[in-house]
Amino acid sequence: MKVATTEEMRAMDRYAIETLGISDEILMENAGIAAACALAGEMEIAGRRFAVFCGGGNNGGDGFVVARKIHSGGGIVKVFLLADRNRYKGAARKNLDRLLNLAVDVKPVESVEDVRSYILHSHAIVDAIFGTGLDRDVEGLPREVIELINASGKTVLSLDIPSGVNGDTGNLMGEAIRATATVTFGLPKRGNLLYPGFLCGGKLYVTHISFPPELYDSETIRVEVNDPPPLPGRAPWGHKGDFGDVLFVAGAAGYYGAPAFSALSFLKAGGGYSRLAAPASVVPGLAAQAGEIVFVPQRETASGSIALRNRAALLELAGKVDLVVLGPGLSLAEETQKLVRELAAKIEKPVLIDGDGLTAVAKNSRFLKKRRYETVLTPHAGEMARITGKSVDAIEKDPVGILRETAAALDSIVVLKGAHTLIGFPDGRVFVNMSGNPGMATAGSGDVLTGAIGAMFGLGLPLQEAVRAGVFIHGLAGDIAAAGKGEDGITARDIMEGLPRAVAMVREQDLGEIAEKKGLYLI
Repeated sequence: MKVATTEEMRAMDRYAIETLGISDEILMENAGIAAACALAGEMEIAGRRFAVFCGGGNNGGDGFVVARKIHSGGGIVKVFLLADRNRYKGAARKNLDRLLNLAVDVKPVESVEDVRSYILHSHAIVDAIFGTGLDRDVEGLPREVIELINASGKTVLSLDIPSGVNGDTGNLMGEAIRATATVTFGLPKRGNLLYPGFLCGGKLYVTHISFPPELYDSETIRVEVNDPPPLPGRAPWGHKGDFGDVLFVAGAAGYYGAPAFSALSFLKAGGGYSRLAAPASVVPGLAAQAGEIVFVPQRETASGSIALRNRAALLELAGKVDLVVLGPGLSLAEETQKLVRELAAKIEKPVLIDGDGLTAVAKNSRFLKKRRYETVLTPHAGEMARITGKSVDAIEKDPVGILRETAAALDSIVVLKGAHTLIGFPDGRVFVNMSGNPGMATAGSGDVLTGAIGAMFGLGLPLQEAVRAGVFIHGLAGDIAAAGKGEDGITARDIMEGLPRAVAMVREQDLGEIAEKKGLYLI
């Protein structure tokens, strides 16, 4: 499913109205009907009390339609206006006038005390205060009302996006509604899916409000939800080389987890032949925990990392495999960092760079654009800051924009790891991943991701699709671990052990209750 900016959504509205002849009244009516249906799915309507808070724009107009539908369904509804009646124009004004013709109490709000009692005695609240058009921090009476709604503990349905959440970035504009559920219109907005706004939305319903597919599936919309692509079948007559031969250049003295988890996760996710080039002194320890890996002992620096003099042999071996992974647990030793840069520049196969490898290439990442073969980078926000020269704060405020810019500048696939990991392609497309949970913020989790991506490529997916599938499966494996153990205390090993089940679920397109809770509900 595509994910729109607020401006893209406005353009869709204009096209529907001006070109397709679908009036703004029809769009508003469809939005209100869908929201009322979602509310009915959350709770009984007849005989229940509802407070509907309406701001001065079209979001408030959507609220008027919902109020009318609640009234029609036997609910007891009171509408609170957070704007002067004269501010309502067009379809919003018409729906207010219709509401005033009914036995529905419509009350302007002058003080938070005007609404306190009714909120406390209501069964649910409809938030139609701001929508996606908010461009400044919430202050004054609207902020007081939002704070009161949040403190009430009532069921809250937000229309389009929780009021106070920026529609493009997901940032909170001073204060924001904490909704039980949100119905978003046309398409999800970026702010519906990006943190921290996502936390405010609750269950997310999507309604196309009668837009045709050529609008909501348009190729001009370059951001979408990361639904995993179908996985290739495993040939019954296949051997290990048919399911991917991947070389991991990883590990150093004192770094046993990262190389083991990355190389072993490749096998756990369905990969065939996992080679691990690691310092000779650490190989016995690694072999004790991961005997299924084929080890390629490397000569070492004085500090126990892989020495530069291994370069020629590694380049020769890299030419024989399908994919090379550079970085997990390599250390920051300068000689090894130089080795990474030289390997990344010379290897004529797809390369995935992670962990300490990202630190190495960040010093002069522009050379990646000259590579003949595809490159995948998997930074977290701190590593992304080193690659781009931008602050972590700047990245968190505009993750999609900076990701898109970086992927194009480096001609690389960039996986910006974090809550709802983002995947950026050089052509400007960005995918928002919905699987995963906070328990996965643990040492070694990124190494498991590296192995999962490698396995998807080994199974036969093109690299871009392999990255998408690997990111989703990694998150799903974390969700499987959390379902069994809770989010607290999940380890990289727990995530890795969930990989076979996660792959099976994706193969069967049976993502189950775990993944469903992360999804979008189309109404």
